[in-house]
Amino acid sequence: MIEKDPERLEVIARYEALEAKGIFDLDVEEDPEGSIILPGMVDYKQKKLSTRIKAKWTFHLARKFLNRIIKKGLLVIKDVIGVENLDDLQSGAVLTCNHFNALDSFAMQVAYERSTVSKKRKLFRVIREGNYTSFPGFYGKLMRACNTLPLSSNMATMKEFLDGVDYQLKKGNLVLVYPEQSMWWNYRKPKPLKKGAFNFAAKAGVPVVPIFICMEDSDHIGPDGFPVQEMTIFVDKPIFPDLKKNIVANTQAMMDENYRRWKTIYEEFYKIPLVYTCDQNKKPQKPN
Repeated sequence: MIEKDPERLEVIARYEALEAKGIFDLDVEEDPEGSIILPGMVDYKQKKLSTRIKAKWTFHLARKFLNRIIKKGLLVIKDVIGVENLDDLQSGAVLTCNHFNALDSFAMQVAYERSTVSKKRKLFRVIREGNYTSFPGFYGKLMRACNTLPLSSNMATMKEFLDGVDYQLKKGNLVLVYPEQSMWWNYRKPKPLKKGAFNFAAKAGVPVVPIFICMEDSDHIGPDGFPVQEMTIFVDKPIFPDLKKNIVANTQAMMDENYRRWKTIYEEFYKIPLVYTCDQNKKPQKPN
């Protein structure tokens, strides 16, 4: 019997403690701090031929890796439900997804490729600054070259980032954002959302497509001692900005609706109400 990885147990304990306090937007992995992305370091619009060539070659490597982990049973996609909601897109769109594993980006790639939209629109991923600058080796190559749009702590670079996101959306491409702003390993509940993804969509005048991945334990135990998760990917109907509302109002409305959709998927799939431990902690305790 494989013992459970102590590091994974520590990660679970950290996010359980955060949930009990009502804090959902902090990462719990001990990732190394990265250097700052300065202006001009990232070709957000892929204007350079070298950027496009590098992206194509890196994608080829990523696809081989994806095939390998699927064959080994380390990534299990049980089903993709609602892929027609991507097929019907007539413009660029922001895709939102819950973030619970380093491999969920590959799961999103599978969902994207099962849609006809993959034949005519590129998929870009918004990633954290440290992921772009600090990851070594193979994963570092993917973070830096495989159609990624890294955030930056430098304000001038962030202007380039925002301009690049808007450019890709208006060009008709898809931009994947993890709006919870944290990754909690194998955490099944939807976390409260941040406004960024919805602001991108509101400014560009494009829809948000809410995607929520649900998990079930498989019979296969991974090298970390935990069951490999079977993923069911739910692609919901697009949420369109209201032309009668301004950017601020649309941002809030689309964010609220996205969370409501995620909550519905969660409760219908797991057949339990969505309750956070911080909510339970606020309830008066019964006397012993």
